[in-house]
Amino acid sequence: MTTAPRPLRALSDEATSEFQMLAGRDSRSQEFLRVMRISREFIRGFRALHHIGPCVTFFGASRFGESHPYYEPSRQLARRVAELGFNIITGGGPGLMEAANRGAKEGGTMSIGATIDITNELPNRFVDHRVPFHYFFARKVILVKYSYGFVMLPGGMGTLDELFEAVTLIQTNRLAQFPVILYGREYWEGLVDWLRAVPLDKGAFTAVDLARIHLTDDHDEVIERLSPLAGQLHLHPAGPH
Repeated sequence: MTTAPRPLRALSDEATSEFQMLAGRDSRSQEFLRVMRISREFIRGFRALHHIGPCVTFFGASRFGESHPYYEPSRQLARRVAELGFNIITGGGPGLMEAANRGAKEGGTMSIGATIDITNELPNRFVDHRVPFHYFFARKVILVKYSYGFVMLPGGMGTLDELFEAVTLIQTNRLAQFPVILYGREYWEGLVDWLRAVPLDKGAFTAVDLARIHLTDDHDEVIERLSPLAGQLHLHPAGPH
């Protein structure tokens, strides 16, 4: 037999893929099978991180490798956050995600990667605990659910997506008032200036909403914002591996 029976094709990764889901209406049976795959990803993520302690999620560019000027400061910042006792979650890919996972290992806490199956984001070698995903939205839930703070390293479209999702969830009371930190003043200051000059000025959101985003270059300031949470959670400083 050269082609699989229809039920097997319906269960294939291609048939239940995110691309096919977003391509438009499908049969009810196919939509149900797709929901089952989505549910499986959520369950796998919940089970994988259920017994892991409080985390901070680092987002950042996959294209800024070890030779990039942002790599080493990102690594050092993640190490200092890990030394507070927080586990570190990233997207598990290369670039600044790798830098943050590397810093987590050096800081002595769990280095977690919620990876996605796209060709330019292969898992990095500093991930201790990998949770693989196909659906972006399932991955995004896991990157938020177990975190008590969000550090946005310099990044591209994915980092911007995560930034505005986190701030929107806080704005709409779907997420607690956790720190949202833009790390890299030179990189992010133009964005913050535009948010202030255009959407804020025209009333699209309030000054309180914008104030939830903290822009800094200072590692000490990041630690100052996260330290009270570490104390409330009774975290203990980690030692290096």
